[in-house]
Amino acid sequence: MMKALVLGATGGMGSAIVYELLERGVEITAFARNLEKLNRMFKNHPVRLVQGDVFNQEQLSRAVRNADIVFHSINLPYQEWEDKQPILMSNIIDAVKKTGTKLVIVDNIYAYGRNPGTLVTETTRKDPYTKKGKIRLKLNSMAEDSGVSMLIAHFPDFYGPRAENTLLDYTFQAIMKDKKAQFVGDQTISREYIYTPDGAKAVCELAMQDRFEGGHWNIPGTSTITGKEIIELVKELTGYEKRVSTVSKNMIRLLGVFDSGMKEMVEMFYLNEDPVVLDGRKYEIEIGPIPRTSYKEGFRKTLGSMNQ
Repeated sequence: MMKALVLGATGGMGSAIVYELLERGVEITAFARNLEKLNRMFKNHPVRLVQGDVFNQEQLSRAVRNADIVFHSINLPYQEWEDKQPILMSNIIDAVKKTGTKLVIVDNIYAYGRNPGTLVTETTRKDPYTKKGKIRLKLNSMAEDSGVSMLIAHFPDFYGPRAENTLLDYTFQAIMKDKKAQFVGDQTISREYIYTPDGAKAVCELAMQDRFEGGHWNIPGTSTITGKEIIELVKELTGYEKRVSTVSKNMIRLLGVFDSGMKEMVEMFYLNEDPVVLDGRKYEIEIGPIPRTSYKEGFRKTLGSMNQ
């Protein structure tokens, strides 16, 4: 039986990967810092739970030792990226290199930079101009230059069960509490989002097909959708009647005076102005159809999970 280690198993994509691997009959170790959260998510499933810190090389190496594949789905608060992301990637690379374990990296679209009006392919030149985009590009290079057997999967913004601290989660949480809700960015601009169980299915299929030649793989969402369309669907599903206002870049900049996390969001606001949209043709040609849950169904399941 194949053995997989999921780092960041309590996160939105990490937990979706765990549940997808369960469907595939894989022996799973779920690794995260918060043991209470691990138990809450997976105690009723045949998953080995390991409380650990990826910055502790001994704990990480011990967890990697018996795995055939490691899924790296850990994220960090923006304000920790510059100091900690390179250390995190270095620790993971060192651990898998010792054992020859294969590595799957869950990545975002930041390294692509601005690409307004064009679909971004895996061969599109990566030209980030933001600090966080340059950090993602550096992390990609570290993995590519390491010699480990790996693949890098690029996803748009997440939404789905357990996908907390995302842009849509911010809006959905307020709606579900019947509070005044806000949407981040211009509500008339079309953007792309991926339902985490769809993303997990796609990236696990890549791993199961042994596509570890060091390549990049774009995994797009169902389609693009405007903020107005999102709000209309959510209102239809929930009966929410309040007006949903817009959070502008200047509002985030002002909040950044008091909140370091908000301050770090300002430079990434360009994604709400010139959205990056992924081209998934490579995946579809080489692997098959990309899982695509409709936004209405994905929102229904996401909102339903918030009541549990």
